[in-house]
Amino acid sequence: DKNIETLKNVISCAEKSAKIRKSEEKAKTNMLSKSRFSIDSNGKLANCESRKPEKCEIFIVEGDSAGGSAKTARDRKTQAIMPIRGKILNVEKASMDKVLANAEIKTMINAFGCGFSEGYGNDFDIEKLKFHKIIIMTDADVDGSHIDTLLLTFFYRFMPELINHGHVYIATPPLYKVVPKRGEGEYLYDDKALEKYRKTHKGFTLQRYKGLGEMDPDQLWETTLNPETRILKQVEIEDARLASDVTSMLMGSEVGPRREFIYNHAKDADLDI
Repeated sequence: DKNIETLKNVISCAEKSAKIRKSEEKAKTNMLSKSRFSIDSNGKLANCESRKPEKCEIFIVEGDSAGGSAKTARDRKTQAIMPIRGKILNVEKASMDKVLANAEIKTMINAFGCGFSEGYGNDFDIEKLKFHKIIIMTDADVDGSHIDTLLLTFFYRFMPELINHGHVYIATPPLYKVVPKRGEGEYLYDDKALEKYRKTHKGFTLQRYKGLGEMDPDQLWETTLNPETRILKQVEIEDARLASDVTSMLMGSEVGPRREFIYNHAKDADLDI
């Protein structure tokens, strides 16, 4: 009774927190009350035919163009395709109601079928996962890496068990295709491979892929979708934790760490002009 103003401030903070909790609980309830089987909530997800999770994989693809090629190229029996529009929501800065209202995130949660585990009770059940391979497939450029980071941050914050159980992968599309005057062409996956190729070959045609949308379905299948020939990187918890930390630092509200990171690493950046 001798510190009325302090008491008022404490009560005000408590009331504000209670309102936020109720709002987020309502958003979660509204989202989870919808059927988990209506997985095509944004009209874009192309599901696979098999219902055996251990045989099924879902590709999260950057853009409608690449998504269209992937839907044509895929094995419909076991491969589902979910195109996303640009960069997904940065979950480090968004409230729970905004996260659950995001179209791409809702589609992923419903498509995976196993719920999520963040904040208000653990709704996650790994046994209900519909796809044992969740594959992030983005362009091999800065924007693609940014989308990878945002998706890994989302998985790390809301579905860490997916990573812990080894269900999350990153596809590795090629950067180049080289065709010599004699012999068969081949795909190269980075600049080091191209530099090595130049030393042993002369007079070849070079094609650089600026995005997955530039590949025709046959090329996309051969390089990125076909289990016999593709290269996948399995995501480990350290990869996701690093992605989350970098996202929090570069896109969070604290200016100091972001400025320090840019000053320290500006010279390390590769600029694709």
